[in-house]
Amino acid sequence: MNHPPVLEEGVVVVRGRAHGFVQEITAGRHHLVADEPVSAGGTDRGPGPYDLLLAALGSCMSMTIALYARNKAWPLEGVDIRLRHSRIYARDCTDCVVRDDTMLDRIETDIRLSGALTPEQQRKLMEVAHKCPVHRTLKSEISIQEVS
Repeated sequence: MNHPPVLEEGVVVVRGRAHGFVQEITAGRHHLVADEPVSAGGTDRGPGPYDLLLAALGSCMSMTIALYARNKAWPLEGVDIRLRHSRIYARDCTDCVVRDDTMLDRIETDIRLSGALTPEQQRKLMEVAHKCPVHRTLKSEISIQEVS
């Protein structure tokens, strides 16, 4: 499959064939592959769509934490974030307004910071992580528009 030409920043092109799940992704000058695992009928040539979503969130959170720590000259040495996506019933969600049999997406994050940080610095960095741009986007109402 030919890659589309290099695109301007902020534009992503995804191309796939009618058979299989492999998707060729071009983001600016970067090329990635997405797929589904063999257990879901794919060939496991790349991460699945939800893995990519979690990677986007985790990388944004980590970058935001590191930037904040650098700006404060705090002794952060590293950030390790483990993320997991699942679906739960709304009735099982203690923080949700809706309480019925609808399914909700849940993303769990486990953030580990390394470095000689004070408890207050760690608390602030954890707070900042949940204010990253991708986190704010996922928590907001999103309008997806088709343009022709």
